[in-house]
Amino acid sequence: MNAVLPRRRSQAWTLANCLTYGRLAAVPVVVGLLFWPDEIGARFAAFAVFLLAGITDYLDGYVARTYAQSSALGRMLDPIADKLLVAACLLMLAADNTIAGWSLWAAIVILCREVLVSGLREYLAELKVSVPVSRIAKWKTTVQLVAIGFLVAGPAGETVLPGTERIGIALLWVAAALTIWTGWDYMRAGIKHVIDDPR
Repeated sequence: MNAVLPRRRSQAWTLANCLTYGRLAAVPVVVGLLFWPDEIGARFAAFAVFLLAGITDYLDGYVARTYAQSSALGRMLDPIADKLLVAACLLMLAADNTIAGWSLWAAIVILCREVLVSGLREYLAELKVSVPVSRIAKWKTTVQLVAIGFLVAGPAGETVLPGTERIGIALLWVAAALTIWTGWDYMRAGIKHVIDDPR
């Protein structure tokens, strides 16, 4: 007689992963709301959704560590969700001229770095080499999300806190500077493996 083994709960539906799914779902919602950049209500709604998505960025990692819910799926989707949220918001903010002029370069630097590091990580994964996230990189992500939050609020934020957009632009430049710093760290850590690869 064969013993009946208990069914293993799917790792796909842990609380940590569900928080990450929520952040992915927030991307089209924020983008959709930013199609009406001059509507105060839409900007407040976009900011609220973005804020919730930013909170899940912290919570999913905390839940995964605290309740042993770390999974390969979560490790894959977490950075994807972050990059999609940041890239989509930067593109929409550039389209409605919230980010304009020289400040576009800060957005371009951030986007280019994300593509560069993603490509490097993918290549190093083939070599079974992991590149750990540094403390500065975590600060970069935090400053980046705060900056974009101010800019998403935009005109709506100005009604509550005058200078909201100027604060957002200033923080965006700080995020761009940290982006260059951390991008260089990743390149320096990974380039040796690329050069030494015999293939």
